[in-house]
Amino acid sequence: MVSAVGQAASTGGAADRFRHAERTLWTAYGLEPTERTIDLSEPGVRLRVQETGPETGQEAGPGDPVLFIGGSAGTGAYWAPLIRELPGRRAIVLDRPGWGLSSPIDYRRTDYGKVAAKIIRGVLDELGIDRVDVVGQSIGNLWGLHAARIVPNRIGALVLLGGSPNPEVPLPKFIKLLRSPIGAIMVRAPMKPGMLHKQLEALGHAATLARGGMRDFLAWRLDFQRHTPSMRHERAMVQAITAGDGFRPGVHLGAAGLADIAQPTLMLFGTADPTGTTDVWQRFVDRLPDGRLELVPDGGHNLFWDDPAGVGGTVRRFLDAA
Repeated sequence: MVSAVGQAASTGGAADRFRHAERTLWTAYGLEPTERTIDLSEPGVRLRVQETGPETGQEAGPGDPVLFIGGSAGTGAYWAPLIRELPGRRAIVLDRPGWGLSSPIDYRRTDYGKVAAKIIRGVLDELGIDRVDVVGQSIGNLWGLHAARIVPNRIGALVLLGGSPNPEVPLPKFIKLLRSPIGAIMVRAPMKPGMLHKQLEALGHAATLARGGMRDFLAWRLDFQRHTPSMRHERAMVQAITAGDGFRPGVHLGAAGLADIAQPTLMLFGTADPTGTTDVWQRFVDRLPDGRLELVPDGGHNLFWDDPAGVGGTVRRFLDAA
């Protein structure tokens, strides 16, 4: 069931403060999204969706609409620099369960890939959308890939931004720390600017930060962590889907699963991204029937914040051609 456009996914002082910070970031990029909630009985979750661009039935660009699914860096207005570079498209931004203003789910007894595909299919059903292109970032990449394999008739082209869980890539230090007892303190303590700077530098954004970039992101991200329980829910998800130095079965796709994905797929990987190497991700896209890898010089894990125009132009041309 879809609630009326504009109805809050979550209300109260903290949620309202977060929305104010989010509107500030959207506005900085000339975007004014609408917001709605979607209730899915299976797996039992209330999801927040924001949309910008042409409404259903209006003239739109080729390949419209596009579904955006983020990783642990953010959601919602986090996508603003990239969406601005895709004019004419209906952009649908999904808050993953427990993320942003969506309710959490318990991943401990679920098949991660099947749950991701089920949620994407449910969202498209409720929005009345037959087929959608997907842009993912980090673990959001896996959501798009699983949906492309499990419900292939609903997914068009795929764009994967930055590294994501991969059996060839050890668990990032941040993820190990997040699931540890120290992580319980981290996700409840107010985020300080210096700590956020260090995290972003470790993710490959030192050069962008040094030249004064990501200022809008920094302000929004601090409010995101202060005013939403997202990182507490993300920690619970990480604890549920990781084991030892890797991820549990069913989280990432093996060679056979990747070979089943027929959709045209573009992966953009920043050369400063610490999650894997160029060789690792070249082997990854080589397993896709129609995949290709492009590098973003000096790009970090959230690479469209390093070069919005360059990354946006590449994504736009790929989606138009696909």
